[in-house]
Amino acid sequence: MAEITASLVKDLREKTGAGMMDCKRALSETGGDLEAATDWLRKKGLAAAAKRAGRAASEGLVAIASRSEGAAMRAAMVEVNAETDFVARNQTFQDFVAAVAAVALDVGEDVEAILAAPLPASAGSVGEELTRLAATIGENLTLRRARVLAAPVVASYMHSALRPGLGRIGVIVGLEGIGEEDALLELGRQMGMHIAASRPEAVDIAGVDPASLERERAVLAEQARTSGKPEEIVARMVEGRIRKYYEEVVLLEQVWVHDGESRVAAILKKAGVHLSGFARFALGEGAVKPAVEAAAPAA
Repeated sequence: MAEITASLVKDLREKTGAGMMDCKRALSETGGDLEAATDWLRKKGLAAAAKRAGRAASEGLVAIASRSEGAAMRAAMVEVNAETDFVARNQTFQDFVAAVAAVALDVGEDVEAILAAPLPASAGSVGEELTRLAATIGENLTLRRARVLAAPVVASYMHSALRPGLGRIGVIVGLEGIGEEDALLELGRQMGMHIAASRPEAVDIAGVDPASLERERAVLAEQARTSGKPEEIVARMVEGRIRKYYEEVVLLEQVWVHDGESRVAAILKKAGVHLSGFARFALGEGAVKPAVEAAAPAA
């Protein structure tokens, strides 16, 4: 058997566009024969899937799965992307995305670990079923991200739901309080609606990304300096605007969308509830979408 060298793997990747691990496996299965390995990848649908992988996938579905674990709850949220919104209406695709969320409940939020995990009611892993489904549907499909939360109570909210737990914007919220579970779940659902609408980036001020804060501070300082005021005045102007920035991106500092006047922090304090964390997935958010080429002018 020929030695499976890095150069041989590179040649197969360039020839087929398949992933490195798939190329290594193909070469191992075929004794290092490049042509046979190419055929092996084609038969598995991996070469075709790799060619589709260059196409932007920003549609698809967000799914949420949850369960009770003794005195606590656990919820997982995943985003599986496709190229067109038509795929989201495919029953098989919907069932697959829901199943992936259930796998994430056990595996955690590492995407590679989820892809490698066995998929219940399937002969293979999540990644293998994703490849098979991509070949059947004829679109690039990707597991983009996953998030898992565990807390005494984990509530969820799905905006634009196609069916329970499947939609375009999903939110999971971890809560801890002394109230009845049903009341906490309802408050969590309302919190999910607020988060879906207000798009906070952090629970509290301490959780704001330092790099994002510094970028914002630099922009605000430059804007303030155009006033021509002294630096000490500029510094005070920046701090005032930073407070407004916190009100936009920090959940506890935001105005509660359900009454338009209370702060989220005040709502939680009144209910005797502590919010331990949240996650918000908006389908395709931040994904690079293909540019639309202008039509060539008529000759």
